[in-house]
Amino acid sequence: MINFNLGDFYALLTAVCWSIAVILFDISSKKMGSLQMSFTKNLIGVIGFIFTIIFLKIPIPHFSNLEIISLLISGLIGVGIADLMFLSSLKKLGSGFSAIIATIYSPSIFLFSFLMFSESIGPKSYIGGILVILGIVVSTFELPKTKDKKTIICGVLLGVCAQIFTAFSVLLVKPIMLENSIIFVALYRFGIGLLFTLVFLKYRSKKENISKIILKASKNKYMILGSFMGTYLSVILWLAGFKYTLAGRAAIYNQLSTILIILFAYYILKEPISKKKWSGIILSILGAFIISIN
Repeated sequence: MINFNLGDFYALLTAVCWSIAVILFDISSKKMGSLQMSFTKNLIGVIGFIFTIIFLKIPIPHFSNLEIISLLISGLIGVGIADLMFLSSLKKLGSGFSAIIATIYSPSIFLFSFLMFSESIGPKSYIGGILVILGIVVSTFELPKTKDKKTIICGVLLGVCAQIFTAFSVLLVKPIMLENSIIFVALYRFGIGLLFTLVFLKYRSKKENISKIILKASKNKYMILGSFMGTYLSVILWLAGFKYTLAGRAAIYNQLSTILIILFAYYILKEPISKKKWSGIILSILGAFIISIN
């Protein structure tokens, strides 16, 4: 019997939107730096959330002081710090090895959801999750080209911390989402993330001209579309997934984005898929199917 609820659907759509965004960001990275891209995508996301609130006339929620603190912490560590850690790890390790490091995201969600909410998923979901992660490892395993052990260790630590921070940050606001608008939760988180990125940009390079970054991004259609798909649309779906289904199930469906990236790269960027990658794709799809079975 298939048990595919609304939250599962949102989580799976998140993987689809994010995987397309990653392809678009990959194309954009040839003309923009990682910090410039991070600032741009956060800015477009915040603007999108504000326009959505105005257009849909979503009432301003009355967050308690504790909820506001939780939102600020979530935005700081989940959008500001985690994003920079991820980009730094990606640069040090490469996309293949980074994808393997990213598999710690699901176990982190399992652990935090149990510790914070005593939430657990069924044995079939664990089996499916293992198959999804195994499929990702098989599909993307590639040793870093650098032979510098310090670089590898630093990249791994940054990547692991990025995934753990991301997992904790989204579960920190899960109780808030149950009673409030997802759009406002996203606005708070990415507003703080945007501010952090802006400060980091100015601190790292005093000569960095924000207006020039915005002008440069405005001429890059791939960056604009990628930001819409990856920071606006996928974030709304991502939070909705955690709101309407078990955190562990949502995390596993989110993890499928790595497999979808391989498929989209094949169709859009014409990147070849080896037999090893096809084996990993099949394993992950099988895992997702097992999760959906009641």
